Formats: sequence, C-alpha cells, structure tokens
Amino acid sequence: MRVSSRIRCIGFPCADVHRGSYFIPRVTLDPLAVSTILVSEASPPDLRDHYYAGGDSLFARTTLQAFAGAGVEVAGIQDLVDRGIYLTTTIKCGKKGYAVARSTIDACSALLEKELALFPRVRVILLMGDVAITALNLISKRQGEGRVIPAGPTYKLRGGTFTYHGMRVFPSYLQAGPSYFIEKSKRRMIAEDIRSALQLVR
Repeated sequence: MRVSSRIRCIGFPCADVHRGSYFIPRVTLDPLAVSTILVSEASPPDLRDHYYAGGDSLFARTTLQAFAGAGVEVAGIQDLVDRGIYLTTTIKCGKKGYAVARSTIDACSALLEKELALFPRVRVILLMGDVAITALNLISKRQGEGRVIPAGPTYKLRGGTFTYHGMRVFPSYLQAGPSYFIEKSKRRMIAEDIRSALQLVR
C-alpha cells in the first residue's frame, strides 16, 4: 500500500501553512505489518527535510537519534519502517509561524484519522508534541468518545496509561526538527517514551 494514494487534502482550507510543502508519506508498505505509529507536528517547510526524503534529512537525523537514545540503532528510516514503525505528521503542510491554529489542527486531524485507519494491527501510537496530542483528542471527540489524553502538561501525563481503540497511546515531546536539540531533559524523556512504547510490541 502507498499511503499517499489513499488520502489527500481537498481544498487546502488552512491559512497558516505553506501549501508548497504539502506532503503525504509516499512510502510503500504492508499495512498489516505496522505495529507502531509515530505522529509528530507538521511537515517541514523544506520537503528535503521530511522523514522519507532520503539521505541525511533533518527529520530523519533527529528521529534516528531519538530512537538510538531508546536503544534502537538503525541506519535509516526504512529500517524503522521494516520494523513495523510508521512515521507521519499531524499537519501535512509546513507551518508559516511557530504555532498553528486550532482550526488547522482540526482540519488536518481529519486526514490523520483516515491515515490511522489504514493500519488495522497497530498496537502503539506515539504522539510527539502538543499538536499531535490535540489532533488525536479531536479525532476521538468526533467519534463520540472522550479525550484520549487529559488536559495538562506533558511531563505530568507521561507514564500514564491511555488508550485509543485498544491501542496504547504515549504522549511525548516533539522529536522531529531542530527543537529536538534544545533540551537534554526532553531528549531523555523522548527516549524513555519510545523505549516504553516499543517494549509493548516486542
């Protein structure tokens, strides 16, 4: 299955993103082999930095470092995919500013909802940052259910037991892009969250 052939944005309603950096993962994979989904914030402004851009892209580099911190040493993003780990973003276009509007998260969460539904055997979802957390809560509310992740700072929520349709959900911090390098304490927590998530699927 090629993910980009199954979902797409129609109309591009969001005003605070760059349509030129719109990206749905073009990776081809077996949906039944995916056990873990990592959802980060937004597509990079420069698509050469995306997870699936190949080479030493920014998203790939910081994500591989995060997984290495969790004890998972791999050569590239394809190695993670081969292990049943699918990586995607909540917002499918690059941001114009630091933050994105709630309406943008809501609109893009509809795409994320369809994306998550493509993988019927997922056991774990890693939500990397507030945008991903908000998006999954919006999806759950649209489906007539309550919040998956309660309100509160991430450092207080980490370690809690949260589920969505039988899948374990781990709220964590953003690991993709330059923000990953800012705080060593957050890098440590990201590694802990990835390690805990992967222990459930081994």
